Amino acid sequence: MNNLLITGGCGFIGSNFIRYMLGREEFTGRIINVDSLTYAGNPESLADRVDAFADRYTFIRADICDGSQMAKIYDRHDVDAICHFAAESHVDRSIVSPDAFIQTNIVGTFNLLELARSHQDRLTLFHHVSTDEVFGSLGAEGYFTETTAYRPNSPYAASKAASDHLVRAYHKTYGLPITISNCSNNYGPYQFPEKLIPLMILNALEGKSLPVYGDGQNVRDWLYVTDHCDAVWKIMRDGQRGATYNIGGNTEKTNIEVVETICAILDEIAPDNDIGPRRDLIAFVTDRPGHDRRYAIDFAKLKQELGWSPAESFETGIRKTIQWYLDNMQWVQRVRSGEYQAWIKQHYG
Repeated sequence: MNNLLITGGCGFIGSNFIRYMLGREEFTGRIINVDSLTYAGNPESLADRVDAFADRYTFIRADICDGSQMAKIYDRHDVDAICHFAAESHVDRSIVSPDAFIQTNIVGTFNLLELARSHQDRLTLFHHVSTDEVFGSLGAEGYFTETTAYRPNSPYAASKAASDHLVRAYHKTYGLPITISNCSNNYGPYQFPEKLIPLMILNALEGKSLPVYGDGQNVRDWLYVTDHCDAVWKIMRDGQRGATYNIGGNTEKTNIEVVETICAILDEIAPDNDIGPRRDLIAFVTDRPGHDRRYAIDFAKLKQELGWSPAESFETGIRKTIQWYLDNMQWVQRVRSGEYQAWIKQHYG
């Protein structure tokens, strides 16, 4: 992997993965970060890496749905491996505007696969990053495994399921060297403020309402983003080609537990007498359509084959996350105000 193409590298998980990779002693190759910079793509999340790794890191604003543009990038940089993060990923947005999810998540993935197939002589790996939402909803017991049938319940989940199937089909049909990972809910630094955990942190800091869907009993398995990055890299290096691996945090929490934990930590480390106990800010709101009741990941295959387990518990990871937002309010304000988009326009047109 001398020239690694990372798609969606200005997004939450992608930017964390680039930071992780540039810090790995065993990875000495170059990273070509391609991102179309839609609303959740923020190159400022990697601004300090540009100068520090000028000889090994390149950013290109490009849309994976533009096949000809991607082909030029692929050839110009002699790409020999792909890690595909780029995706529209917010369930609520997929309900309102599913067309963008079909284009990016399905057509974009198809374009990348065709590009990889046409350069198969030098391709070492196509790694596809996916989600546990493709499996649908669990009952009170049981876990998603690599053999769980796909039953997506939102346009977002359906688009990711389709892209998973395409990647697997290109391995089976054309012999493309691929790996797939399906991860649970990520959290950590640089996450866009619309997502549950950063939204709750920032609203609670400002004394705003903390909206919780339905009865708050929907369960998610939470995965600290650096643990996810570590798992992806292990799969890319040592995973069986053609295989799928589930990545989980071993941390099932109801939504209301997550919000109450955030409130308790903020009351401890950032008390505000004018706001009072943050739990009083919690407000239950109408549930969203197709809201899956429970996700839980069995990552035994990843643990047994590659020796991976998450380093962070939810208790340690959520404290690190809250502290990061407290320490990086300038980044937060630039995102929330839209200033980062003006910066993008200035630098990239």
